Amino acid sequence: MTTAAPQTTARPQSAGATLSVRNLKVHFPVRRRMFSRTREFVNAVDGVSFDVGRGETLGLVGESGCGKTTLGRAIVKLIQPTSGEILLDGQNIAELQGVELRKKRRKFQMIFQDPYNSLDPRMTVSEIIGEALDIHGLAANGGRTQRIEELLNTVGLDPIYAQRYPHEFSGGQRQRIGIARALAVEPELIVCDEPVSALDVSVQAQIINLLQDLQSRAGGKVSYLFIAHDLAVVEHISQRIMVMYLGRIVEIGPAKSVVRTPKHPYTEALISAVPVVDPDAKRSRIMLPGEIPSPINPPSGCPFHTRCPIAQTQCQTEVPELRQISERHWAACHFAK
Repeated sequence: MTTAAPQTTARPQSAGATLSVRNLKVHFPVRRRMFSRTREFVNAVDGVSFDVGRGETLGLVGESGCGKTTLGRAIVKLIQPTSGEILLDGQNIAELQGVELRKKRRKFQMIFQDPYNSLDPRMTVSEIIGEALDIHGLAANGGRTQRIEELLNTVGLDPIYAQRYPHEFSGGQRQRIGIARALAVEPELIVCDEPVSALDVSVQAQIINLLQDLQSRAGGKVSYLFIAHDLAVVEHISQRIMVMYLGRIVEIGPAKSVVRTPKHPYTEALISAVPVVDPDAKRSRIMLPGEIPSPINPPSGCPFHTRCPIAQTQCQTEVPELRQISERHWAACHFAK
């Protein structure tokens, strides 16, 4: 099998980056037989590098099982990375443990996909939001109740709900509580792991607009890594889009450029599957053959070559590097133009 080459880093145009990920890998060990000494690994994230600029929203899309959520959880240290660097304000949080990691967690937070299971049902809204304030000592001099009320107002909830429990709210309201909890410590980076996928379409729009409004009010101090499988949603909220396949980044560039002029055949297939609002508009659907290869034993060469409509012999043996195709637009394809 050809050794995977490290991906070329794609940097944002902003002068500084809130988050810089360098050759990040997350491999999970598995065993086929109980007494077997042979260890295999699920290559969930396999050598990923990218930057998130200050005040930027970077969208991350891909099929289920491509490693999106694993990447997001590794960045906030809910999963321990196998190797690589996660640089936040120049400090590698991949190496932090214990008290040092807890102190640094104030700088980064996460909004989870499931608004029903991400909130403790035994805690009131006041306790859920106030827990972060207590851990980081942000209400040591009083004002805890006032701060919780401010956060609830910020996300569009009445402060009188502070003493209610999660089961008393709708899915959209619960997600607003999760957003308030993430904002409580005034983080620089928020990883949004499919925050609207479990919600109705009308509620999705409310949450998306809320996230954009919060970022605007923060004056460029909050960055988002927005993980989703809906390209239309990602295009709407993101300045740049990053496409992931089998644990690797295959394309990254400005949102409009990626959606309108994709450089990678996998991105083209994803875009062709997006429903068209105009009934008179015609779009040729690209049907990819086969299934996503096993991350335990990924194919040699380009990981997409087994399903790619333009694959050639070179794709079977050589791993394409993430290279610049046009201004701020990068793709990992030998034949990208």
